[in-house]
Amino acid sequence: MDAPVRRRALLGGLAGLPFAAAAQQTACGGTVYLTIDTGWSREAEEIAAILRRRNVRATLFVADEPTFRGDRTLDDSWASFWRARAAEGHAFASHTWRHWYFRGDPAPGQVRYANRTGPGSEVLDLRALCAELERPIARLRQMAPEARILPLWRAPGGRTTPNAIALAAACGLRHQGWTARGFWGDELDSAAHPNAALARRAIADTRDGEVVVMHWGIRSRQDPFAHVLEEVIAGLQARGFCFATLPPQGKA
Repeated sequence: MDAPVRRRALLGGLAGLPFAAAAQQTACGGTVYLTIDTGWSREAEEIAAILRRRNVRATLFVADEPTFRGDRTLDDSWASFWRARAAEGHAFASHTWRHWYFRGDPAPGQVRYANRTGPGSEVLDLRALCAELERPIARLRQMAPEARILPLWRAPGGRTTPNAIALAAACGLRHQGWTARGFWGDELDSAAHPNAALARRAIADTRDGEVVVMHWGIRSRQDPFAHVLEEVIAGLQARGFCFATLPPQGKA
């Protein structure tokens, strides 16, 4: 039996279980907070369709990143995508505008912000950091005025500094990372970390209160994790887990 057939067989079997889909659940044996960062976005529509089918709401951290189409994630060409996600009940938060990395604290009240893919580095003060974090949200509001925005942010790569955390807090935003078992591996090399192994681990290891991180697509991964995402969600729902958006105060 090939991989696609095995996946269909598993999903078909799970469909008959009491907790197969969130819509069928009467009680939660635990809660998973799925978060999705922007990225290459190649599998964005596929992932969105899976979330609809499984009745899953996620928290979407948005930044202005290049996509597989040659545009950027917060261009007008993506407006209908973000409007649809807002209408489905997903929540949103900032992932910075430029998706650079925080590289240290050169002085009190300052943080170094560097391009991770080429030349470019700046030292941001409070005003500049607030502007960097607010810009993607302001852009999202232009495209999807009804979007529910949370007072949270996530540093690219999850890499923060003490000043970045403190300055963002002064902007009214709390940093939200992911939990110990919340990295499902969609950024890993698919030859070394095949989807079947990632799916088994995610279903077995996820715990109550887990904050999970994934992306709308990763350019470097040859076999996209999106191909087993429904299997993972169905498996967790079969274990009794519900999915929810993050609360405004975030989760530790």
